[in-house]
Amino acid sequence: MRKYFRGGVATVTGVLLATSIVLTPTASAAAKQDPDTQALAGALATQTVKWEECSFPGVAEETVKKFKTVKGLACATVQVPRDWHNPGDGNTIGIRVSKTETAYKGTSRQGIALVNPGGPGGSGLPWGPAMALRAPVLAGQYDFIGFDPRGVGLSTPLTCSYTVPNSTDINVLNKAKVQGCLENPLTQFITTEQTTYDMDFIRVLLGEKKMSYIGYSYGTWLGTWYAATFPSKAHRFLLDSAVDASQPTLEKTWDLQPRTRDRQFQEALLPYMARNDATYAMGTDPMEIRRKWEKTGGTREFLGQLFVAWFVIPAMYDTTQYPTAASAVAAVIGDSAPAGTDSEKVSALVAKMLATQGLSVENKAFIAKGKENALAAIAKKERVAVKSTTAAAEVETWDATFEAIRCQDGQWNQNLHYWNYWLADLTVNAPFIAPFMSTPLCAYWPTNNSMPKPDKKTFPRLLVAQSELDAATAYEGGLATAKALPNAKLISVDNEGSHGLFPYNTDCVDDPIVFYFQTGATPRKQFTGCQALPLPNEDKTYDVGGKLTNGKVKIKMITPAVKEANKIVKDLLSGSATAAADESGMPANL
Repeated sequence: MRKYFRGGVATVTGVLLATSIVLTPTASAAAKQDPDTQALAGALATQTVKWEECSFPGVAEETVKKFKTVKGLACATVQVPRDWHNPGDGNTIGIRVSKTETAYKGTSRQGIALVNPGGPGGSGLPWGPAMALRAPVLAGQYDFIGFDPRGVGLSTPLTCSYTVPNSTDINVLNKAKVQGCLENPLTQFITTEQTTYDMDFIRVLLGEKKMSYIGYSYGTWLGTWYAATFPSKAHRFLLDSAVDASQPTLEKTWDLQPRTRDRQFQEALLPYMARNDATYAMGTDPMEIRRKWEKTGGTREFLGQLFVAWFVIPAMYDTTQYPTAASAVAAVIGDSAPAGTDSEKVSALVAKMLATQGLSVENKAFIAKGKENALAAIAKKERVAVKSTTAAAEVETWDATFEAIRCQDGQWNQNLHYWNYWLADLTVNAPFIAPFMSTPLCAYWPTNNSMPKPDKKTFPRLLVAQSELDAATAYEGGLATAKALPNAKLISVDNEGSHGLFPYNTDCVDDPIVFYFQTGATPRKQFTGCQALPLPNEDKTYDVGGKLTNGKVKIKMITPAVKEANKIVKDLLSGSATAAADESGMPANL
């Protein structure tokens, strides 16, 4: 059974003061000496860390019980400077940390390894014990450390408030939302750069000379930033399901994301349904299944959006859930649309899904959670509809960590005409996911921050792991990262779509990663190609997407199958799907 990390934030929608700061020294200075967080922290470096029993909000009780079997598990909140650029101003924030003590004492111990699950904004606190359980061989040599980054979970949170303007113009609303967040004095300090200093200070407080790291999804961006800022402190680093760290901002990663969702839907999920027609009864031609899907309205209809948002897209993060996604698509296509309210329709379609043959216990639990989320989305839509009749000037508060980090880590394009063209292009070239998309808040958010450029002389050797049809962080981004970072080696998994690979439970993927963490040795060749495991209820791996050549997957973003599917949508809509580039883009419906 494959075990996957479902690391990044599963979102299909996607701010900084004019006086924003850049903490990293100049390239020449960084090459000579890393920042000294112990000295910068001053008296905070002598704080007494009070370790105590851990609590993990939002984690299932049975999982927490397993966590508590991990040797030495304990948690603490450590105080760090709010602003590592000006640590002497007296302002501090709390960072919640979990530690384990699984490594054997003696020469075999490699030290600590921090873990980040992605997001930005994912809680990393459970990932100390989780990684110890997932990788027991490495746990014998590493004490895994989890932490909630600043702004997240049990660390000091970032929430923003704004006064809702009396306007239905999405640009006016977005600008008000961003401006309200910029007025929060904490906002400018919720960045990847500041978090890397927190990570290094955790190393200092734990008395370690170096630290290792496993980062998934956005966590690969965080790991790259740390390794570029503190290269002499970086021991062994794995970037799993990487964003495009060859770029100066995260914009390219989110630019690719809607297109990769369309690609996995057409290249992998629909062929899976076609191969298993005996189960899903939708026919043996993936393109005909797509035609049926679009004739029902697909993601242009609210019901289709609900089932894609809560059953299909989550399964793209973990392809062991493909039976769930396939049953959702089949239920929505159906023979006839269910009657009743939106909630009643969801219940009826979920009942059809649960009647599908071959669902595992995990699939059924996944469906139950998806139903809960879909019903909550309907309730939210109804609340918003009621709110729209009330007066403006209402104050709304929101969790801003995700937007603050991705928008403040480098300047996004701020030309709104560009984003209108971008949205119009998606309606043609990524019509499956286009109805979910809207202009990102980063289009209204100025920043001066940028990731430091890795120094070829000091940047550590590291590994990148990437699946071919990853729908959250495109394969193209992982490949670009492996090519751009000095001494990086890439492990590609052909015909795989899951997001978050290690441990993958095949020798080809796991052995070089484990060997690297044990010895520091990376594969001789820059690119290692591996084959995916079979999908659920299948006994072999089928070739989909591109081709594996010399360790790299050769694949187009808009493949021939995707082009054909896009033409189906265009023909059905008689060309009406393309919005005028100078008009407002289609807002997110969920």
